Amino acid sequence: MAELGLNDHHQNEVINYIRFARSKRVLRLKTIDSCFQDLKDSRLVEETFTVDEVSDMLQGLQAVVHSEIELELINHAHTNVLLLRQLFTQAEKWYLKLQTDISELENRELLEQVAEFEKAEFSSSNKKATAELIKPKLAPICEGGSSELLNKEIVRLHEENEKLKARLKTIETQATSALDEKTKVERAMKDLQKIQDVQKEKQSMQDVSHLEQTLASLKSEFEKSLGDHATNQKCLEDNLISTKHDLLKVQEQLSLTEKELEMKFQQTGAYRNMKDILTKKNEQIRDLRKKLLRYEPED
Repeated sequence: MAELGLNDHHQNEVINYIRFARSKRVLRLKTIDSCFQDLKDSRLVEETFTVDEVSDMLQGLQAVVHSEIELELINHAHTNVLLLRQLFTQAEKWYLKLQTDISELENRELLEQVAEFEKAEFSSSNKKATAELIKPKLAPICEGGSSELLNKEIVRLHEENEKLKARLKTIETQATSALDEKTKVERAMKDLQKIQDVQKEKQSMQDVSHLEQTLASLKSEFEKSLGDHATNQKCLEDNLISTKHDLLKVQEQLSLTEKELEMKFQQTGAYRNMKDILTKKNEQIRDLRKKLLRYEPED
């Protein structure tokens, strides 16, 4: 049997379409045969006809046959459009975009292959009857040929769902672990805070005790230093009084010594000569001033 390179399901669909086309073709051929038979029964009643009569009969027959064939071709084209519409609608349900190659419709080799396929399928009347008995119906838009894609999509979604479940379980485990770690850290922080508070309290008490001791020590040192300062101050006052007395004595002795020295110096010849010279110099200065006033009188 000739094959078209399709799977069993699609090949059965092709057989159904060929069967449909054959039935239409047979019906249309019978219609055309009836046109000729009507012509014979209605017009060919005489033995001889003129050329005009024959021409008129042929023209009438031509018009009828032309109308029948045109109607069949139009119906055939519209039927193919409806078939394509079904296929495209099924494809669009799965967001597929089908493409057709119009040039292949006139491929003589493929047409002969289809003719051979039709001949092989419908050559035996017994086989034809068997085919009519097992003739499958056209699958609904959302079933039939799309069931394989649907199953694949279900399997893919199931696998993706399982992956998401596994990922969610992993995330939940990680979150639980992180929550436990957070709880442990919070407890550790609280314990540490308590320990720090206790240590601070102890440290504070130790610091207060140390400060009290230091304050007592400083107070004792201050009192001791204050006593020493008072003693030193008294000693300094006594020393100051004694020093003042000594200073007065020294000043008195110095004054007496200067007086004695001055008296002794005045009694020397050098002092007297110096005194005479100073007296002469003073007189000379007075004379010079008088002369200066003569030449340069004051304003």
